[in-house]
Amino acid sequence: MKNFALTLSVLCIFSTSGMTAEPVGTNRVINDIPAGSVSIEEGLANWQLFYEVASHPRCSNCHVGADNRPMWSGPSYGKTRPHGMNVNAGESRIGVEALACSICHTQLSQPDETANAVPHTPPRVASVWMLAPVEAGWFGESSAFICNQLKDPERNGNRTIREVAAHLDHDSVLHWAFNPGGNREPAPHSLQEAMDALMNWAAAGTPCPPEY
Repeated sequence: MKNFALTLSVLCIFSTSGMTAEPVGTNRVINDIPAGSVSIEEGLANWQLFYEVASHPRCSNCHVGADNRPMWSGPSYGKTRPHGMNVNAGESRIGVEALACSICHTQLSQPDETANAVPHTPPRVASVWMLAPVEAGWFGESSAFICNQLKDPERNGNRTIREVAAHLDHDSVLHWAFNPGGNREPAPHSLQEAMDALMNWAAAGTPCPPEY
């Protein structure tokens, strides 16, 4: 299965007043929480925090389906619409079939939190820019849909929730989402808070909200 990447042209959420963008390169930890020590209600509250990250434009814009077209959405883009210039990342999810994502989203040799300071320029990180796998497509989907998707091994890269949380800190695109530069709205909360929310949600038994 293709690697599950919470990619982010991608990662994540709403108004950020009072929120501080997380610097690239800070150290995070996995906080293990005993199973059953978190109530269902607390688990759902932690899921809501993570959903705010996963559904934010910094995350969801690249979590698209089999049409392979990244999205432009959020305050920086006005109306929601497919990525300009008729970009299609193809089945490769990195655009090798036509125009590689890396033509514009060039890869940095090392992390550089100043690299994306200029507004309206293609973001760059120290890894290959790509869409999340089709299995992880969730742009525009509900909290209940993404919740059930994220805990499904067939759609999360055959990962445990602990492994999903660890993955978040291993992906430089995810780091970018919390410090995107260029007047872009960052993902809400912090990457550590998102990881902790997943671990608390897992300890509660991964409850999901109802589908309305």
